[in-house]
Amino acid sequence: MKALVTGGEGGIGRALRARLEQEGYEVEALDLRSGFDVTDQQAWERVGAVDLAFLNAGVLTGEADPRRLEVEAYRRAVAVNVDGVVLGVRRLARVMDAGAIVVTASLAGLTGMPSDPVYSLTKHALVGFVRSAAPHLEPLRLNAVCPGIADTPMIDAQRVGFAAAGFPLLAPADVAEAAWRAATSGGTGECWFVQPGREPAPFRFPSLPGPRSGGERVGAPPL
Repeated sequence: MKALVTGGEGGIGRALRARLEQEGYEVEALDLRSGFDVTDQQAWERVGAVDLAFLNAGVLTGEADPRRLEVEAYRRAVAVNVDGVVLGVRRLARVMDAGAIVVTASLAGLTGMPSDPVYSLTKHALVGFVRSAAPHLEPLRLNAVCPGIADTPMIDAQRVGFAAAGFPLLAPADVAEAAWRAATSGGTGECWFVQPGREPAPFRFPSLPGPRSGGERVGAPPL
């Protein structure tokens, strides 16, 4: 059995690799440190079929105020966090007949994140993409995990503040376990929330108010 993990050298990436190896998978880590750029379409064209794929690479901009946002940081976040997933799903869906792809989104894709609005933008994009693309890919399954704040090097600058506030952080292994469950749940189009002290589970999205015509409820649009 084979699996791949993008961002495989990061905190969550290493935890994902360990979890998969525990299940007997041969795991390939695709990471910028080892020469793989998830934003490079040609690099993706050299990736072959696996049984499970975890599209986990992601970056922050580190800027809260859009007025001070550097355009380069904005474009890098969108390229890694969004393009890296879309290109990965595009390639893998062409070479995988079955199995599962799990995208690392974030709770910032289910709610606002004032500390990094562009990061939140990219994770909202992933949630929408997973939910919208999944029906087209069956029997290949496409899910996402949406972890809260995990104890990885990405939060080094805020670590003292979290400790002072007594705010609980997720262990990378907790995120990896949730991703494993998302990969093996049998469902598709799911976005699993991951929070300290709670069992991970698919997020229940609220229903939207539908249109009415002549005072009567109208069904789903004919798309």
